[in-house]
Amino acid sequence: MRIAFMGTPIFAARLLEAVAAAGHEIAAVYTQPQKPRGRGQTVRPTPVQEAAERLGLPVRAPRSMRDPDEIAAFAALDIDAAVVVAYGQILKAGVLEAPRLGCFNVHASLLPRWRGAAPIQRAIMAGDKVTGVQVMRMSEGLDEGPVLATARVPIDADDTAGALHDRLMAAAATLLPDALAAIAAGRAVETAQVDDGLTYAKKITPAEARIDWSRPAVEVDRMIRGLAPFPGAWFELPTAKGPVRVKALLSRIGLGPDGGAATPGEALDGALLIACGEGAVRLLRLQREGKTAQNADDFVRGLSSSSLADPADLTLL
Repeated sequence: MRIAFMGTPIFAARLLEAVAAAGHEIAAVYTQPQKPRGRGQTVRPTPVQEAAERLGLPVRAPRSMRDPDEIAAFAALDIDAAVVVAYGQILKAGVLEAPRLGCFNVHASLLPRWRGAAPIQRAIMAGDKVTGVQVMRMSEGLDEGPVLATARVPIDADDTAGALHDRLMAAAATLLPDALAAIAAGRAVETAQVDDGLTYAKKITPAEARIDWSRPAVEVDRMIRGLAPFPGAWFELPTAKGPVRVKALLSRIGLGPDGGAATPGEALDGALLIACGEGAVRLLRLQREGKTAQNADDFVRGLSSSSLADPADLTLL
């Protein structure tokens, strides 16, 4: 088919490569405009633009797909279908109706569970045992269109969002070319979504990412893993110079004191076993603000050597 591809992050870049490898003609690749990224705030192209340039594909990065001129330019591509993967812009009817066969989205959940912006993080934070990727026909509603293809992916007990993201990306790279082949052959079966089990994966806010140590350890552990590596669940480390923000990037559930004898946030040993409202979590990987990520033992040595805090006498905030 003649296709337009629309996406921005690395997940989408991998799928662009899969679509190109399947032999489709890619008329244009749409992505978000370049903007400062990373610690140095260097202006760099998106992962999708980088992939498109490696493949020798034309790239467009309009600021808004609501602009009538951009909609007209999209329609003028005369494409069979559009593939949309975490593009980052809302598409209106003028765009959705332009391709001959329609626009198709790849979403990283089992719809209607976790419609919206953060399905991978929310699935881990909720304690889901399985998730997946699906190809659906797009409509103007948020992730409401009928589903054409599904790949289920289990969520392991120690999964971080980063690890689950990579397995979902690999599953999608196999699923999408098969779904496009079915669409091209006219044999794709569309299954309407139902409202039963509907949930929304709201974007994670910085305030929401702060760890509440009064929550049960199982919830704190899920939050830490669900927000790692980005945006990162965080807490404040009290020091003589004031609180320092620290991200917790990996944890496991530990054995807390009987009878709730410890204050939530209190260190129960010198190796970052932290009391929660129920039970405790052991922090395994951390990142101080402005520093690189460290394993817990290196982090603890850093605390001791710099006199920032006594790792055996801490109450995290």
